Amino acid sequence: MKTIYLLFDSLNRSALSFYGGEIETPNFERLAKKSTTFDNHFIGSMPCMPARRDMHTGRLNFFHRSWGPLEPFDDSFIIDLKKNGIYTHLTSDHNHYFEDGGATYHNRYNTYDFIRGQESDAWVAMVKPPIEKFKEQYHEKQFGAERAPMRVQGMINETTFKTEKDFPIYKCVDAALDFLARNGQEDGWFLQLECFDPHEPFSAPRKYRLEGDSEYMGADYTWPQYRKASDDNEKEIQEIRANYAALIRFCDEQLGRLLDYLDLHNLWEDTAIILTTDHGFMLGEQDWWGKLRMPWFNEIANIPLLIYDPQSPNSWGQRIKALTQTTDISSTILDLYNIPSCEHSTGSSILPLIRNNEISSIREVAVYGVFGGSINATDGRYTYFLYPDDSIDIQQFEYTLMPMHSTSMFEVRELKNAELIRGFNFTKGSPVLKIPALKDAKRPPMQGGGFADTETRIYDLSNDPNQRVPLRDENIENYFNALISRELKEHEAPLEFFTIFGLDEFR
Repeated sequence: MKTIYLLFDSLNRSALSFYGGEIETPNFERLAKKSTTFDNHFIGSMPCMPARRDMHTGRLNFFHRSWGPLEPFDDSFIIDLKKNGIYTHLTSDHNHYFEDGGATYHNRYNTYDFIRGQESDAWVAMVKPPIEKFKEQYHEKQFGAERAPMRVQGMINETTFKTEKDFPIYKCVDAALDFLARNGQEDGWFLQLECFDPHEPFSAPRKYRLEGDSEYMGADYTWPQYRKASDDNEKEIQEIRANYAALIRFCDEQLGRLLDYLDLHNLWEDTAIILTTDHGFMLGEQDWWGKLRMPWFNEIANIPLLIYDPQSPNSWGQRIKALTQTTDISSTILDLYNIPSCEHSTGSSILPLIRNNEISSIREVAVYGVFGGSINATDGRYTYFLYPDDSIDIQQFEYTLMPMHSTSMFEVRELKNAELIRGFNFTKGSPVLKIPALKDAKRPPMQGGGFADTETRIYDLSNDPNQRVPLRDENIENYFNALISRELKEHEAPLEFFTIFGLDEFR
């Protein structure tokens, strides 16, 4: 068995034509015709690295931890693949893997490539960047005070993108093709091709912009802040969406290069392909840009998933409405190689939905969220956003042996009240640090302040698929509160979680 695991960051399913999007994505469609398309696939822990920890371990981690590395006690499907003789390789331009809060992931693979230059990757050294020139080239809103240094580094990196082949995603696909050229005809490997695009900044070669995409005439506007879209005028909104669309087309073209190689070298017969993302992105819907700060609308939470299973030709081109989630990915990949799920996984393999017509469901609910924010859930019919009562001032804690934020270690002031406590079943007998989560710590949502629009909501997706009119229904709330509480218990969530979210009666 061979597997290619394709990850695109911030890939909004509404941007893809086979999901009904308006952007033409012929190569995504080309893969979809060979694959099973999942209509109700949802995120787990948010954002980037928490999502990847879910993928590796097969369990939600946002009940215990914000952004952080793999822990010493964590399971990982990559480790299990290696233990069973499967060669694993990571090709990625995702710079978060090489920051403080992600640096234990890439080392789990047998080998890896790191393509430099995306976003704030500390790559091109420039002691005195041409700030005034940048202010002429880029929209003034891209110079937010809080995130200015990382944005300027992104601008510096982009000075090296002279041709299409200079863009990191192009180099990333080149590296994957090199792996296939060396190893494609061998058996027993796993290739993770992980592209940072279409994550912001939405920078792509000009040829991927279409005539009429935008009437905007100002400086480059490729990097929205996580705030209300109404802070921008209509033409600015058009421009950001046009730049995202261009980047999607660029991603589609690079996917096509990979598919062409599979065609040319007859790799479809014994190579499984899984394509998904970590989360979506708000592009002005519900008056929001970005992710994290706002309620967890489906533009963020309901994400694309394609699975090409060479052993199931009857599944090619079909669509499945069964509920699936990010935590199911590790079990699915291991199942392709007939390897059991990770020891403490709470996910399930998706393969039975593809291979067995008699199986129509693998989970009743998907629970998702970010540390410090709401707990959210869906059963496929309803979505539920549960926020704590703002009047309740209860301290949350981080449970970890790896006190790292995304781009820094925990500060000493955060560690002063840390205590070493007995761990959980999933920590395998290891104690953990219990660290008070300070409200001003360097963890999401970071951009633009704290969480916003924090009211508990229910949406009926059958009658209100765009989530425009929230419901209040005590019976539905109790139904989801019971489901969420069950998930909290299964994941050994700390008791304070139940109190914070008004779930003490369900302990």
